[in-house]
Amino acid sequence: MANALESLKSMTTVVADTGDINSIKAYEPTDATTNPSLILAAAQMPEYQHLIEEAVAYGCQAGASATERVTKTVDKLFVLFGREILNIVPRYVSTEADARLSFDAEGTIAKIHDLITLYEEVGVSKERVLFKIASTWEGIKAAEVLQQEGVNCNMTLLFGFGQAVACAQVGAYLISPFVGRILDWYKAKEGVAGYAPDDDPGVISVRRIYSYYKTYGYKTIVMGASFRNVDQVKALAGCDALTIGPKFLKQLQDEPKELPRILSDNYAQTHCQDEKIGLDEKTFRWMLNEDAMATEKLAEGIRKFSEDIVTLEKYVSPKCQ
Repeated sequence: MANALESLKSMTTVVADTGDINSIKAYEPTDATTNPSLILAAAQMPEYQHLIEEAVAYGCQAGASATERVTKTVDKLFVLFGREILNIVPRYVSTEADARLSFDAEGTIAKIHDLITLYEEVGVSKERVLFKIASTWEGIKAAEVLQQEGVNCNMTLLFGFGQAVACAQVGAYLISPFVGRILDWYKAKEGVAGYAPDDDPGVISVRRIYSYYKTYGYKTIVMGASFRNVDQVKALAGCDALTIGPKFLKQLQDEPKELPRILSDNYAQTHCQDEKIGLDEKTFRWMLNEDAMATEKLAEGIRKFSEDIVTLEKYVSPKCQ
C-alpha cells in the first residue's frame, strides 16, 4: 500500500518548502521553494557555512561600497542555495525577488535579471528557476514583462481572488496562494480555534481559484502554500502543485494510506460559481481593497519578507567588510 505522500505525488506535484537541503533529499520532491525566511534559517546551520563563505567571497569582490557588497552577497547566497537544491530536485527551484521591490515593477525586473546572470555564472539556466514576486499590481506587471521574455514567475503572497485573476491574465507561470495565512486571519477575526477541512477559508480559497482557472482555460499553475496542518494538504489533493514543509511531508510519509483525489477538471466544472472577469488596475485595486484579509495579509507578508532580508543582510554584513 502506498503511503499518503506517495499517493499525493501520483496526482499533485509535490514541492518542498524549505531551504534545508537535507530535508529535500529525504522526501524526493519534484521541485523546491525558498524564501528569505527559509534561507535565513538555513544560512545559520553549520553544514551550510561553506555557502556563506562562497557568497561573501563573491560579494566582497563584486561591490564597490559596503551596501553593494552586502546586496551582492545576499543575492549570491540565494543563488548558491538554489544551485545546491537543483542538484537534488529534477525540475525547478523558486527564488524570491527582494520584497522591498514589491511596488517597483522596473526594480523587480532588474533584480530578476541580476539573479538570472548569477545563476548563469554557476551553470544554471533560467529555465530551471521560478522567480518569486509578490502579487501586487506592480509585481504582476513585472511578471507580464518577464513571462514575455521567457522568464517563469511564481506569484507569491497571494491571498485574494482578484490577485489570482490578474496573475492568470498576464500569463504568470505559477501562483502560490497562502492557505495557512488565510486561515490565521479568519481564526483571529472570528475567534475560533479552527475549521473542518471543507470549511477552512484557506482551502476554500484555493479550490475557488483552481475551479476558475480550469473552467476558463488558464494555464497558470495553482500551487497551494503555507500550510498549518496536514488536513489542509489532504483537502487539496489533486491541485496542480502543493509546496509543503518538512514536518507535514514526514506526516504524509508516515501515514500508510492512499488519499482520495479532491480537485480535478470535473470538480472545477461542477464547483465554479464565478463568471469570467477582466481586471484593469482600478478594478484590481478595488477588489483588493474590498478584501480586508487579502489587503492585511499582503502588507504583512511584504513587511515580514523585507524584515528577513534585512536580518540576512545584517548577518552577512560583518563578513563583507
